[in-house]
Amino acid sequence: MCGIFGLLQARPFEAGELTAMGQILRHRGPDDEGFLVVQDGVCEPYGGVDTPGEIFEARAPYLPARRLGDSALGPRGGLALGHRRLSILDLSAAGHQPMSYRDRYWIVFNGEVYNYLELRAELSAKGYTFLSHTDTEVVLAAYDCWGTGCLSHFNGMWGLAIYDHREETLFLARDRFGVKPLYLWSTERGLAFASEIKAFTALEGWAARGNLGRMLDYLVWSVSDHSEETMFQGVTQVPPGGQLLIKVPEALSLLREGRQARLQPTVWYAPPETVHRSSLAEAQETFRALLLDAVRLRLRADVPVGSCLSGGLDSSTVVCLMQQLLLEQGAAGQQRTFTACSAERAFDESEYARIIVAHTGAQGIFTTPEPERLFRELEALVWSQDEPFGSTSTFAQRCVFGLARENQVSVMLDGQGADEILGGYTCYVGAYLAELLRSFNLPKLAREITNIQRETGFSPRRSLGYMAAYTIPSLIGLMGRFDDRAFSERHWLAQGHRQAFSEDPVTAAGGRSSSVRQVSLAQLTSINLPMLLRWEDRNSMAHSIEARTPFLDYRVVEACLAMPAEFKIGGGVSKRVMRGAMRGLVPDRILDRKDKMGFVTAEQVWLKGEARAQFRTAIQESLERFPGLFSDRLLPDFDAVTAGEKGFDFRYWRVINLGYWGRAFDLSL
Repeated sequence: MCGIFGLLQARPFEAGELTAMGQILRHRGPDDEGFLVVQDGVCEPYGGVDTPGEIFEARAPYLPARRLGDSALGPRGGLALGHRRLSILDLSAAGHQPMSYRDRYWIVFNGEVYNYLELRAELSAKGYTFLSHTDTEVVLAAYDCWGTGCLSHFNGMWGLAIYDHREETLFLARDRFGVKPLYLWSTERGLAFASEIKAFTALEGWAARGNLGRMLDYLVWSVSDHSEETMFQGVTQVPPGGQLLIKVPEALSLLREGRQARLQPTVWYAPPETVHRSSLAEAQETFRALLLDAVRLRLRADVPVGSCLSGGLDSSTVVCLMQQLLLEQGAAGQQRTFTACSAERAFDESEYARIIVAHTGAQGIFTTPEPERLFRELEALVWSQDEPFGSTSTFAQRCVFGLARENQVSVMLDGQGADEILGGYTCYVGAYLAELLRSFNLPKLAREITNIQRETGFSPRRSLGYMAAYTIPSLIGLMGRFDDRAFSERHWLAQGHRQAFSEDPVTAAGGRSSSVRQVSLAQLTSINLPMLLRWEDRNSMAHSIEARTPFLDYRVVEACLAMPAEFKIGGGVSKRVMRGAMRGLVPDRILDRKDKMGFVTAEQVWLKGEARAQFRTAIQESLERFPGLFSDRLLPDFDAVTAGEKGFDFRYWRVINLGYWGRAFDLSL
């Protein structure tokens, strides 16, 4: 797990820019740094100020002989690659990057290929040899063996760049679901890429400008990271499951003519259109076996591994599976879990987390995020996130990863992705009922409305409102009124920006479909998971921690997408197949929970308490930073919420966050 960056430009390289990009990303890899400069057919590796001394003394063809800045970088441009290393596998000098293979390929790699041992054996049988014990070298050998098709052989997460010295091509790629990031900034000067947007702030010519369309998507619909565009004008991202092959000489030729190289990523992965024809019992058995193996692969590390534990079904399942595997390995007492608590009982899940701790014998470690700490750390949190985020639950997640770092844990497993593939959100009620209506299965529709009321407390009226919204997406306002969503009212935005209420990105992505599978696909690839993964990536890497997500093992995802909707949400029970599959492994009190939280905070309590003035001041500052974006009704609405006269929703946090973001990056519209 690391940070990567690179520049493709015709003008001479400035060593100061490269080192500055590396220092900005230092938190992603404090253990080592390295650079590669390619000019006129010559590849020259360099170290940096954070490169350990033994790197220069060790023997490997890709290890540097000197640090960047010891000599001139030449009069011409070309390609430069940079890497920050967080050592997880093979902690020796052999794991240094940029890494080369067969005197032809160079790579900077951020992520993990969990099945690297199996691939290494397969490639060894084909005659490939290896100098290190890293997954990075296996990636290079796989690229030599299968070309760009190597990606389909990998089970893992990655953002990577591979330079082929013979063909003079640069290959950029992201994993299937975008667990690891990869951003692009292309101008007439050249192309820059990096694991985080903030790395671009080190480059001459950078000026942060807001992308108004994506900002409005965030403010109104609570959606971000749902397209190749970001909230920064001109900054894009390689999409989940995306790749890009650049012919370096052609790109440099265009740049020398003062033209911008065209970059159009293609998608190399899409979930297959398969359907399981099995019984619920068979599906449960398959699910349990696949998820167990996904956890097994993600325990591979040469450093301590812990887990995020909210007390909910997803993280509890991961912890219990980890404990089963550790018991088989004779390391049952080594698991540590990290949990965010709340001083407000209605938002506190620690009771359930303690049940899992007692059940598994893990060492449970707890923290209680408070509003005072939120405002103390908010500037740092906003800077680390690159773009605004949805609620203060991201702050709670930050606290958990900070706690893990304090306890010297470098790898954490968690339950991210389960809701998207198993129907864990309330929106799946609407999609499922609409699917039954569309199939004219009216008797089953009536039974399920009754089941949903019994299991979740949804009134028939609310269920019918959800069903209507997912049958006719233009009726989404019904759901907004039931759930106090920001898009149910228009008056809080300035008149000139209210077209955003008619441009629902969730509907455009298929997230209001009368199909559970289609909603899952939209959430996985566009409207939900990408932003959750960004929040987790930045929070974990801000503390130099690698976060691993077993539910996003592609085998698990594909198996769940192929299941019928009733296996996931039938009988009014969400995640039905997982609850049955984990019976006997996870305590019944967890499996039978009907409420859902996650790493929540008591935000709606905080803004009515002692922190009210801080929240209000922050809203006022956002209004001043972005004049003409909001109407003069926003602050009176906030006052009505704090007085208990109006329902709470997260629009106020999004306004606050937007203001902090604008200030952190000195952003203009």
